[in-house]
Parts: sequence; structure tokens; C-alpha cells
Amino acid sequence: MSVSPVKRQKMESALDQLKHHTTVVADTGDFNAIDEYKPLDATTNPSLILAAAQMPAYQKLVDDAVAYGKKLGGSEEEQIKNASDKLFVLFGAEILKRIPGRVSTEVDARLSFDKEGMIQRARRLIDLYKEVGVGKDRILIKLSSTWEGIQAGRVLEAEYGIHCNMTLLFSFAQAVACAEAGVTLISPFVGRILDWYLANGDKKTYEPSEDPGVKSVTKIYNYYKKFGYKTIVMGASFRNTGQIKALTGCDYLTISPKLLAELSKEHVKLTPTLSVKEAQACDLEKMHLDEKAFRWHHNEDQMAVEKLSDGIRRFAADAVKLERMLKVEIMLLPCTA
Repeated sequence: MSVSPVKRQKMESALDQLKHHTTVVADTGDFNAIDEYKPLDATTNPSLILAAAQMPAYQKLVDDAVAYGKKLGGSEEEQIKNASDKLFVLFGAEILKRIPGRVSTEVDARLSFDKEGMIQRARRLIDLYKEVGVGKDRILIKLSSTWEGIQAGRVLEAEYGIHCNMTLLFSFAQAVACAEAGVTLISPFVGRILDWYLANGDKKTYEPSEDPGVKSVTKIYNYYKKFGYKTIVMGASFRNTGQIKALTGCDYLTISPKLLAELSKEHVKLTPTLSVKEAQACDLEKMHLDEKAFRWHHNEDQMAVEKLSDGIRRFAADAVKLERMLKVEIMLLPCTA
């Protein structure tokens, strides 16, 4: 049914309606997009920072990070690592000037199977934020949802009061383990799940309600609400606005600038598809997963196994590209006495 031009003018955009039911988060490192769409929170990752760092508008942040790495000294590898961490924090600090909520900053994906390494790097990032006047209450540390990452999140939350965002989450087992670990937030991926099913199944199109990524997040949301877990569910990695609208009512949704723009131009009525009331009535049984049970249940989900390892490799590859870029900058920067 078409909407008349007069009614369309009066009706809020799909994006504005979505904000009534769901916390909208900007999935970007681009400040202009954040200024335009006014999300509560923002998320970053190595791929987004790599893209933003190559824009002329953000060269000063790169220069400042390189100067910081050079100033701390040490081996070339240490200078690059320090410059990289500083760059993530400088982007995060600038983003926080533009939003009222929190920014997510990711720990190096190459530490995904190193629990202690993730804990140390997370604490380092929090210290760097403190140096620029940002408290840990405004930061979410992103960790890969491996068993080691989830246990690192448990320690960071319980022992250091550091809020964690568990990313690269594809399986129900990952979601259950994250809830049991008491982390602040999870980012179950929608689009990458769809990508896998399109590449490995017979179906080439899905209605939003039947989208395997949408169904995955819906099940996780219902499980969390039915059993009273406080962990926030933030749907991520969207391929189209249909997926987003099908998850109206989810706690948080992190959305790229391209899809935020599309939603801001759409004028269709949105109604919540997820609710605590319906979740509490759903037919799900509570699970407990120790390490052995987690690894088995996660391994049984071929899609999740493949997408988790692929996601780690992709983020690691972009971290390497970013470091190569910083290495060039460090070599060009003259030494100061």
C-alpha cells in the first residue's frame, strides 16, 4: 500500500521510528556520519579505522599517533604497536565528543586465542583513554567471541570493571557462554550469517523474517530475556534495511552510514518484532556450557566455525595493513632529541 505524499511528510522516517524501540549505534569511524545521524553509541573495528585513517580529513590523528609511538621509543615493532593502540584511542576519543553514549574499541584480533594477551591489551587501551581524559565507563572493549575471548571478558568485567563488547558472534553457543560470563554486550552478526547461507545453500533470497541472520539474533534475544540475563544484545553486520526493520525492538542495533541513510529516507510504519513479553513466553531451555560443551556445540555449527575464523583473519589482515601504513609514517618522521 502506497503512502500519500502528505502522510509521508507527517510520518517519521524509519530511522526515527526505530530509535523509539531500539538504541541505534553508528558502525563507523567517520565523524561526519556520526554528526549526521546522531546515534547514542558508536562502534569501530580495525577495518573501519583503516578506512578512516586513509582519509585526508583524519591525517592529524595519524600524525599524533605516530608521534606518540615514536616518543615512547623501543623497537620498531613496539613503536608501531603503540602508535596503533594510540590511533584507536584517538579516534574513539573524537567520536565520544559527538555522541552521548559509549564507543567500542577493538583488541587486536591476532590475540583472539590468548586470554591473558587480550586482558593486558584491553587494560592498556583503557589506560590510554584515561590519559586523554576519558573514563572506562564510556568505553566498550571489543573482544573476539572465542572461548578465550569470552573468558577474558569475564575477568575484565568482574575484576577490573571494564565493559566488554563480544564481537564476531555467530553461534548460539557463543551467545550462551557470553551471557554466563556476564559481559556487558554482545554483537551477533546478521549479514555475515546470511552471506554464508547464500554461498552454501540452495536459496538465493530470503524474506527478512526468514533471514538466517535475523532468526539467529531473534533466538539469542529471546533466550536472554526469558532467563533474565542483563547482557545487551546488539545486532550487527547488516546487508539491507529489511534485516534491520525485522529486528525492531532489539536492545541495540549497530548500523553502517549507508543503511542509516536509507532508513532516514524510508517512510514505512515500523512495529516492534522483538519484545520481552514474547521472549518470556517462548519455548527455550536454559543451557550451561563449560569449555568442553562450548567447543562441541560451537563446532556443530559449520557456519559459525567458518565465519568466526574468517572474521578473525579479516580483522587481523586489516590490522596488518594499518601497521604497514603506520610503519611508513614512523620511518618518515624525523627523530627528535
